[in-house]
Amino acid sequence: MANTTVRGAFAIHGKNPQHLVEAVIRNRVYESTYWKEHCFALTAETLIDKAIELKAIGGVYGNQKPTEFMCLLLKLLQIQPEKEILLEYLQADEFKYLRALAAMYIRMTFRAAEVYEILEPLLKDYRKIRKRDMSGFTLTFMDEFVDELLNEERACDIILPRITKRDVLEDTGEIGPRKSRLLDAMEGKEESDRSRSPSRSPSRSRGPSPSRSDVTDESIGRGRSRSRSVVSDMGSRYVSRSRSRSLAGSPYRSRSRSISPDRVNGVSNSNVPSPYRSRSRSISPDRMETTTH
Repeated sequence: MANTTVRGAFAIHGKNPQHLVEAVIRNRVYESTYWKEHCFALTAETLIDKAIELKAIGGVYGNQKPTEFMCLLLKLLQIQPEKEILLEYLQADEFKYLRALAAMYIRMTFRAAEVYEILEPLLKDYRKIRKRDMSGFTLTFMDEFVDELLNEERACDIILPRITKRDVLEDTGEIGPRKSRLLDAMEGKEESDRSRSPSRSPSRSRGPSPSRSDVTDESIGRGRSRSRSVVSDMGSRYVSRSRSRSLAGSPYRSRSRSISPDRVNGVSNSNVPSPYRSRSRSISPDRMETTTH
């Protein structure tokens, strides 16, 4: 009576739920001490306490002894809890071995479309879990264990029921395309960049800047006005650095870039001999006119 399936249980994949586990492993579970002492009269509620105490996942170890994980899995197949209870098992993030136990049961009993929809979100769980097999304890991760359930034919030393491939279910329209976490992150980054770009553009253009043509015209006008004022006031043989013509209307331009000593000392009389000697080789247009006449 302790090893029989609960009355009123539904057939899964056309057979008794307990028969999803091979007969050899199932008989070893019935004979194990853990099954007789801890799994007797367990319910969907009291089984949670036993699942929290688990230290590893796995099928058999040592001399073909079943693990505690396998014993509780067979107990779930025997009592066949409701779907809402199993989903609550999966939502218990703090108990990773309870989540692994529920994922294993869902993979063995649910339809293919529901398996993909329920287990694929668990691929984001990267926590470490221990696995016990014939070689001892090994370290694995929750996402690797879920990926093994979705893609491999065996898990925890038992043969998994066959399910339809995901691409076939997508072609028939039973499930949608798989959502990539990396693609969602890239799309979110592009949206953030687009939202930042219009906010930065107004801050850069604070006001209308003057054009180059306005600046050059203004500077040329200032240079011409300064050169004309210097020529009219000085009247000496020294000419300013600008290229403007003298007041006498001479066609010659002075190439001298030196500054007149009279301008430095503030002397405006051209008849006073200057003690300074100009080093420029250019000749003032005024001197050229006096020599010609």
